[in-house]
Amino acid sequence: MNALFVITTILSTFALLFIAPNEFLSSINQGGKNAISCAVTLLCVYAFWMGLSSVAEEAGISKAIARIFYKPCRKLFKSNNKGAIECVAMNLSCNLLGFGGAATPYAVKAINKFENEKNEHAQNLLFIINCAGLQLVPTTLISIRATQNSLSPHDIALPCLLTSIISV
Repeated sequence: MNALFVITTILSTFALLFIAPNEFLSSINQGGKNAISCAVTLLCVYAFWMGLSSVAEEAGISKAIARIFYKPCRKLFKSNNKGAIECVAMNLSCNLLGFGGAATPYAVKAINKFENEKNEHAQNLLFIINCAGLQLVPTTLISIRATQNSLSPHDIALPCLLTSIISV
C-alpha cells in the first residue's frame, strides 16, 4: 500500500509539474500554510482543554464526576480501583464532550492502573470504547470547521452524534 501511495504521488507530481507548474507550486505553498494554521489551532484547542482538565482535577471536579460514574464503571470495567475508575470517568466525560485530546492522558493513566491490577478486560474495554469515539458534542471538529470559515460549523453535530451512537 505504501508503494502504491508513493508511486501515485510521484506520478501526480510530475504530471502537474508539466501540465500546470504555477498552480502546482502555489498549491504546495497554500497547503503548507493551511497545515500550519490547522496545527496551531488544534494546539490551542488542546492546550485549553488540557488546562481545564488540570484545573478540574485540582478543584476536585474530576472526583465528583468519578463519583457519578463510579458504580456503572465499576461494574462495566470489573474493577474496584478508585484511581483507575476516576481516570476512566474523566476519559469518558472528555470524549462525550468531544475533547479527544484531553481524554487521551486519562485513558493512558487508567490503562496503566488496570495493567498493574492485571485487569485485561478493563484495558480492552476502555480501548474499544475510545476507538468507537462516542461524542455528544464534536467540539474539536466544530472548531476546525469554524477556523476554515464554514458558514455553519455546528451542522456536523447531529450526523456525528448519530454515527457515534451507531459505531458504539
